[in-house]
Amino acid sequence: MILLRVIIAAGLIVSAVIHFQLAPGFQQAAPAGIGGGNLFRIQAVVAVLAALYVLVRGDRPAYAFAAVVALSALAAVVLYRYVQVPAIGPIPSMYEPVWYAQKALTAVAEAIAGLLAVLGYLLLHRRRNVS
Repeated sequence: MILLRVIIAAGLIVSAVIHFQLAPGFQQAAPAGIGGGNLFRIQAVVAVLAALYVLVRGDRPAYAFAAVVALSALAAVVLYRYVQVPAIGPIPSMYEPVWYAQKALTAVAEAIAGLLAVLGYLLLHRRRNVS
């Protein structure tokens, strides 16, 4: 199971690094509000925390947290790629109808991390019920 945890953490770290790299450009759209850049920074920090949690603990809550973080980030990138969601309060519209290398890479990393985290959660659930 350690290899599974390492791959999940790696996917989350890839997502975090790319979000940190892209954050400054997304903040320009709403410099006074929360801004996309700050949302990207928050997501990146949460992804790093999830990666560390799944590496250190490797228990069901860690897998669940990693799955939620990775799959919610994946849902957001796909949603804002295909749907022009309007600004919601201080959160800006982040519609971006294109795929580019960094965006595609983070989507793939989040999908792999999320699906493997769900798998890890289910495997631990099965082991617990068999024991």
